[in-house]
Amino acid sequence: MFYYLDMKKITDNQLIGELGEAAVRKRFLSIGFQFDHRSRLEAGIDGLAEVMIDGEPTARMIAVQIKSTRAGKYRSETETGFTYLLELRDLQYWKTSNLPVIVVLYRESDDSHYWCQVQNQPGAEQRLLTFDKNRDILDRSSLDRLAALTVPVNGFGYYVPPLGGGETALVNMFPITLPPEIFVASTPFDSRRAIKELFDQDEPTRFDWAIKDGTFWSFHDPRDTVTASIVDVDQVEAIETPLIAFHQEMDEQNNFAFLLRQTLQHQMQDDLAWDKENKLFYIRAIEDSRPRTFHYQSTKVKTKADVVNVSMSTKVPGKVGFVRHHAFVPRFECMMDQWFLMVSPTYHFTTNGFFRHPHPDALLSGKKRLENNASIRGQVILWHRFLTQYEQRGSGLFADADTGPAVVLRFESPPEVNLPTTVPDDVWGRPKKAQPDQDEGTTAGLLFDEV
Repeated sequence: MFYYLDMKKITDNQLIGELGEAAVRKRFLSIGFQFDHRSRLEAGIDGLAEVMIDGEPTARMIAVQIKSTRAGKYRSETETGFTYLLELRDLQYWKTSNLPVIVVLYRESDDSHYWCQVQNQPGAEQRLLTFDKNRDILDRSSLDRLAALTVPVNGFGYYVPPLGGGETALVNMFPITLPPEIFVASTPFDSRRAIKELFDQDEPTRFDWAIKDGTFWSFHDPRDTVTASIVDVDQVEAIETPLIAFHQEMDEQNNFAFLLRQTLQHQMQDDLAWDKENKLFYIRAIEDSRPRTFHYQSTKVKTKADVVNVSMSTKVPGKVGFVRHHAFVPRFECMMDQWFLMVSPTYHFTTNGFFRHPHPDALLSGKKRLENNASIRGQVILWHRFLTQYEQRGSGLFADADTGPAVVLRFESPPEVNLPTTVPDDVWGRPKKAQPDQDEGTTAGLLFDEV
């Protein structure tokens, strides 16, 4: 009598997975990176690639997910490229990562290695990765682009990667000149009740103030405006701004940062709107479905930008498809004895200039893919000129503005730093022709010869 034992078996998927990980590790080592496998408990990250410069580790990591196959064609594969659809559960997992994430595709039949970064912008279309067979090969030609992934392009970061030839980097932050005095008063209201009280008054409301623990702060004298209704007018005191601006307590600094944002919003109320959901400022449209152009002096030449751009529908002749507004995510930070406004350029989309677009994610990601280093630099410069135009009434966008909110916050030019690095343009997205809706202010070659 024969007994057939149910023997364990290694599947072909397991085998090609192991072969793929070994091949990708070898490829990373060959281009001068370290590569460490994760344990068998990994849930969507196969390994960590560490940037090395001349053999020295840098502690700059890239999370790597490897997808391996024996043979066959990838989705929509041609001689020049193909696409790859990510699993939704993987994408959700990667979005929580504090490291840049790339997907490496290994095919045994032709020993090909292609890589692509997983985008962190919202939107279903981020599941579909597009590969260029010439550009996205995992070899030494990708060295600078891979290293660039480990340098943040928002917040405190310079818009440059860590490897390359060398250039002057523009820092995306504006030093703030604060007013010398700040007004402090006691108040019986919290913020919610104060807002309701202001709306009950006959005078126009204003919200360039902050309330915390029964104390009111503002850069304007509350006794002279509608805010007199929410403070104890006999308790108003003007004190030196540094006493509050550079307080050691983090809660106090956070409250002061909130006051700065509210003050900026009031100061620019005719031209900037606040989107609460996305926490960004965007340039207001003046008329329904009409573009708005900003003329300004750049570093070397006079130029302009369509800061509100109207794009017509490709399906319905004569109908507006969407309106794109220049925007930025603000962040106020205190460093030593100086406050800064950190500017992260982006875009806001509406249907006609006033109503939020129902599907902005795909529009935003499509626009971002067209950008390169020069366009980001150009937008930082544009925002500095835009925010400081009120200081020079009688010219530019505000030529007809004889009256308006007082200029309280003043912004100095963004710092420049000489770095031994350059920006590989392909780090900022695949080279593409500008779409018909792309405005002059964000096309490379117009704003950026001067920087």
